[in-house]
Amino acid sequence: MKIYGHIRVSSTDQKEDRQQMVVNARDVPLHNIFMDKQSGKDFERLQYKRLVKRLRPGDQLYILSIDRLGRNYKEIQEQWSILTKIKNVDVCVIDKPLLDTRTAKDLMGTFIADLVLQILSFVAENERANIRLKASG
Repeated sequence: MKIYGHIRVSSTDQKEDRQQMVVNARDVPLHNIFMDKQSGKDFERLQYKRLVKRLRPGDQLYILSIDRLGRNYKEIQEQWSILTKIKNVDVCVIDKPLLDTRTAKDLMGTFIADLVLQILSFVAENERANIRLKASG
């Protein structure tokens, strides 16, 4: 099992320090941390794609929050499925313990995690829409 981290900020002028500090505290090797400085509108991000290619069954992935994974409701759901069901990777969303696939692998735990993921995915996309609206107005 290898431990990985994913960090994303929306633009090159944003700082990733807070995410880096939290991921580092999980003892993720520096060479296993993948960072994108790009919008979360989709998953067409170079480092994210490299990360997914490297992941193997049993590996563990840390991300600070679901909106750092992405900000597109449908695509977050799809990527979560790819990571947890197809790649068979454990994902730990650090700021939401209910989204830690290392625990509660039974039907009830999976059901609760799926519900929480749907709600947080909706919130992430809605926040993106609000940010874009404020920027244009």
